[in-house]
Amino acid sequence: MSTTPKRNPASDGLSRRRFVAGTSSILGAAALAGHATSQAHARTAAPTASAPIVDGADVPALVIGSGYGGSVAALRLAEAGVDVHMIEMGKAWDTPGSDGKIFANTTSPDVRSYWLRTKTKQPISNFLGFPLDKNVPRHTGILDAEEFGGIIVYQGRGVGGGSLVNGGMAVTPKRENFGAVLPTVDAGEMYGTYYPRANAGLGVNTIDPDWFETAECYKYARVGRKHAQRSGFGFVFVPDVYDWDYMEKEQAGTVPKSALAGEILYGNNYGKKSLQQTYLARAKATGRVTISPLHRVTSVTPAAGGGYTVTIDQIDTEGTTTATKSVTADKVFFAAGSVGTSKLLVKLKATGALSRLNGEIGKGWGDNGNVMCGRANHMWDATGKLQSSIPTAGIDNWAAGGAFAEVAPLPTGIETYASFYLSITKNPHRAEFTWNAAAQRAELNWQTAWKQPSIDAAKTIFDKINAKEGTIYRTDLFGTYKIWGDHLTYHPLGGAVLGKATDNYGRLQGYSGLYVIDGALIPGNTSVNPFVTITALAERNIEKIIATDL
Repeated sequence: MSTTPKRNPASDGLSRRRFVAGTSSILGAAALAGHATSQAHARTAAPTASAPIVDGADVPALVIGSGYGGSVAALRLAEAGVDVHMIEMGKAWDTPGSDGKIFANTTSPDVRSYWLRTKTKQPISNFLGFPLDKNVPRHTGILDAEEFGGIIVYQGRGVGGGSLVNGGMAVTPKRENFGAVLPTVDAGEMYGTYYPRANAGLGVNTIDPDWFETAECYKYARVGRKHAQRSGFGFVFVPDVYDWDYMEKEQAGTVPKSALAGEILYGNNYGKKSLQQTYLARAKATGRVTISPLHRVTSVTPAAGGGYTVTIDQIDTEGTTTATKSVTADKVFFAAGSVGTSKLLVKLKATGALSRLNGEIGKGWGDNGNVMCGRANHMWDATGKLQSSIPTAGIDNWAAGGAFAEVAPLPTGIETYASFYLSITKNPHRAEFTWNAAAQRAELNWQTAWKQPSIDAAKTIFDKINAKEGTIYRTDLFGTYKIWGDHLTYHPLGGAVLGKATDNYGRLQGYSGLYVIDGALIPGNTSVNPFVTITALAERNIEKIIATDL
């Protein structure tokens, strides 16, 4: 890790205004930085049902959501001989648009980009004094920027959930940190069995370190390494679910560009192994799993004859309900993500549909300590015009300062001389979802002021680097003269915490046959990007459920 590559500072003659206009969308991309194959020249179609679920259907297992936890549950149940129907609020993402690609390019947000918004809500909202957001048609697009009172929560919408829009950083927490992540779970079984199983199932791999040393598209990461190490911080490569053989071919110019075209925020057309290519593909291959996209669960209640009556709205691509269906399920798995699962459960408890749910429902929600910042480097520290949108390294100061910082890209297509970071921090604050009966919606009581511990933790890294390098923070990325991106999270966790709202395997207290199997189980922080932990915990829990409850 100590090798310092040669650098070639560059300049660019583009005007300030032309630069802003040409990069008004791609700046948001860097912020979502969350069975190997070398022939990913075309996007594998997302697995979908041959027909939507019908009114009156009776299914053995209903899974609400198709993200990490739901995909694990569907696959393992199907392998155990159980027929599974998955309900997904978003689209299937299996049909190319007018440009011949399934997903929109990050530089040009369009009808595919945002979930039921008429204006983009990019993580980086400004550049050099100019606002970056633009109008888009209202549509059931891939990225939801859900606004609560004190925070914006970014979530993937579609078959594959968050795997569609994250940077694919597949990080297993250090074992010494695990006790603070899931205190009721045996670390030995997680690190001996379930983390390896999750990593294998997700297709996790690592960048070739020799290629990294010379790759033009990772110059920005090598600059980040140099600055970290000169300030005494540990710098680590981070595993990912991107196809690194494909990445190398992208740079060689022998395959269509994907990460090197800045694709991340609104989906990745070629190189990333999202759930459609891993767990969901295997689930579909069993012949026992079907999926209903553009369907939304609104109620779950005990059925008179046993099992549960589930009410489902079918929606069109403008979000309008076109049909309401009632089905019966023997078992129901809540896997709509931390926010989706928590919102639904607090509604069901408050309205009496599932009145026996305990008082822990909605509690223990956290943002994984997410906070962003940028640094303005010197002219001799060029970070590169070509930047891969897939992060592959980070700065580890967790033990001393409570922060792990991804060295993230700013894939603008021209030289910026800027370093950008997404930090995961030890933030102790936890929020709660409650039901507002008058407004008929779930609300979250997060306060933006609660981000201060995250800022303080991140400063233990970046104040020191700035002092060592003689550099300053960028103040033009998140508003006018605003250093910290403290208004958002990409890693929502909690709301139905394991061992509190559920038993130690995700069974909801008060009801037999109801389970939580997603990030809602994890109390607010994983110390790293969370999706490998969500996947591994789901593997652990579903194994127990299949062995004892079926």
